[in-house]
Amino acid sequence: MRCPRCKSDNDRVVDSRTSADGLAIRRRRECLVCFLRYTTYERIESTPLRVVKKTGERVRFDRERLLTGMMRACEKLDVPIDQLEAAVLRIEMCCQEEYDREVPSSVVGSLVMDELKALNQVAYVRFASVYREFQDVNQFLDELRPMIGGAEKEDGA
Repeated sequence: MRCPRCKSDNDRVVDSRTSADGLAIRRRRECLVCFLRYTTYERIESTPLRVVKKTGERVRFDRERLLTGMMRACEKLDVPIDQLEAAVLRIEMCCQEEYDREVPSSVVGSLVMDELKALNQVAYVRFASVYREFQDVNQFLDELRPMIGGAEKEDGA
């Protein structure tokens, strides 16, 4: 590490501790030439996650965009924002665990649908209609049949 004042690379670490967020190591250093004390931070280098769209285009994974899309599907429904934010975090963590640098948009869409299905069935169908690009009512019905069948079984039991 070069001293910011004299540019010497002859220093010693005076103190070393973990940062408040636990994601970095804070080191206090002292230059052995000019005796300046300065602080450096050591962090894990991470590569940003990218989403590969149907067209082959690669875009940065955007949590805000994901949250906005889920909020749009939940518009006028009783779904708390904190549940949506938690769902977005789970989706992001899943993508980072399963994929090193690039995740197909189809995987992200499926994860969103799974999360919305657990939160609110209407929001799930809204999102599915846009994500799967339904062309007619029959496609809606195909998506609804498993959900309706499950409800009938619960009522009949």
